[in-house]
Amino acid sequence: MHANEHRRPPRTEGMPASLRRRAEAFIEDLLPDVDEQTRRHVEDLVRSAVRLALDGSDEGQMRLVTRAVREMRHAWLVFNEWRGVRKVAIYGSARTPEDHADYIAARTFSRLMAEADWMSITGAGDGIMKAGHEGPTRARAFGLRIRLPFETTANAVIEGDPKLISFRYFFTRKLMFMAHADAVAVCPGGFGTQDELFECLTLIQTGKSGIVPVVLLEGEGGHYWDDWMQWVRQHLGDNGWISEEDLSLLCVVRTPAEGVAHVRHFYSRYHSARYVGPRYVLRLQRPLTESQVAQANEQFGDLVDEGDMRLSGPLDGETDHLELMRLGFVHTKRDWGRMRQLIDWLNDLPG
Repeated sequence: MHANEHRRPPRTEGMPASLRRRAEAFIEDLLPDVDEQTRRHVEDLVRSAVRLALDGSDEGQMRLVTRAVREMRHAWLVFNEWRGVRKVAIYGSARTPEDHADYIAARTFSRLMAEADWMSITGAGDGIMKAGHEGPTRARAFGLRIRLPFETTANAVIEGDPKLISFRYFFTRKLMFMAHADAVAVCPGGFGTQDELFECLTLIQTGKSGIVPVVLLEGEGGHYWDDWMQWVRQHLGDNGWISEEDLSLLCVVRTPAEGVAHVRHFYSRYHSARYVGPRYVLRLQRPLTESQVAQANEQFGDLVDEGDMRLSGPLDGETDHLELMRLGFVHTKRDWGRMRQLIDWLNDLPG
């Protein structure tokens, strides 16, 4: 008998209707003051939890889901106190000594970002993570600690701070980095640093994360990122595994001040973006003229799937940043390197 014949078949019929109605009534009694959309999300969470049990999920699978949701809920609770404050995620090696040029560059960069009213998000270990906390001091820093057998404590800067968040899982920790980062700065590091950098670029390149500036920073005299870029161009670019436009998603900077200037310029006109139905809406902090919009249509028409780019106020369904001008269009939902080039072009326009 084949081993698979002993496995329990999955349950596919879903949650019984009577149980679903009871759950909905219970949630309505429990949360009488929440809006209808929120209640539907809560109902969906409850249904998914019940279906996991009905599907025969084992104890380990149930535990993973429970802990992951608990971790995300706690992290959002902490971050939600700082909504509206720009944040930069800082990655790099935990092994970098404090007298190393990369450490000094990371500390200077994070300090300059704090002086520009930004906060830093980094890990809670030593090396570049500690430098990312020293620069802004703990008052303007988040520490996202991963529980590892050989790394059980946080660095001295962030230890004991309420913005120190512990994670059991890398995937929930990575989610919180990217969900709250308005910019990313990466210093030299090993497997973990490369993993974080490539995941960040993959999420932006595929449109699964919003476009944010990604700066590659190191200390004076270093050539880590020049060598890395050469490898990327030769082995990824020349083989056609990435496009030339994808390289617009990142920027190698020579000094901390240059990194800060790059991040701040990214938000000099551009504010944020989102989909509203089929339209991709760029929210702008400085206005555009109709002539400039015409130029945008001419130079970046390949990003438009239907119609053209148009200026407007907030669209139906938008609830935030209603005071900002919009540049909206039906997007092709691809070529995010080109979208980054459009944002750079808009930021460089006079006015």
